[in-house]
Amino acid sequence: MILDIIVLKSDDGFTAEIPSLKGCETWHADEEILLTEIISLAKYYLNLADDSKVKIDKASVKNNQSHYKLIIDKNL
Repeated sequence: MILDIIVLKSDDGFTAEIPSLKGCETWHADEEILLTEIISLAKYYLNLADDSKVKIDKASVKNNQSHYKLIIDKNL
């Protein structure tokens, strides 16, 4: 399964959302922590175990917006 993550940078930090999971969004001052939190939220929304294998790939950056691909392997 592959999900899009959109990260917006503002003056006071970063906001991340996964548009395909309604309400799955978070904010943090640090982008690395933000990505960890959004992955945890995605696992919660999808009812996945905490030890599910995931990979994140930065797909693009434009202005203050970054796009990531969250790759989840439910079989591992």
